[in-house]
Amino acid sequence: MIESCITFLPVKDLEETTRFYSEIVGLKLWKKMDGCVIFDCNCGYWGFCQYDDGRPLATGVCMSLNCANRDEVDEQYRRLQNLGMNLTEKPMQNSTFPVYSFFFHDPNGYLLEFQKITDEK
Repeated sequence: MIESCITFLPVKDLEETTRFYSEIVGLKLWKKMDGCVIFDCNCGYWGFCQYDDGRPLATGVCMSLNCANRDEVDEQYRRLQNLGMNLTEKPMQNSTFPVYSFFFHDPNGYLLEFQKITDEK
């Protein structure tokens, strides 16, 4: 029986990535291993590994964190602004998908999103 999932991504600098996801994004560090950290995203996990085999960073990746409501999306935006993050777009309703969100990048260039899916029943 499957109980959860972990997505692993290569990183440029594991220490900087660990700091970013714990101090800026606010995720709880779940497990630390040699060359790899895993963060608890509440309904799954994100793992970041410093590989020594020369593999490239993943491309075309968007990692979304689901918020309880639109106000929480706005609060996360304000929190990140207060931490000095350079956020270029304010939270908005997506014109294609039923999602209220904003995007920003991590130190590796991965695209992150805080979102609320607005058509949930």
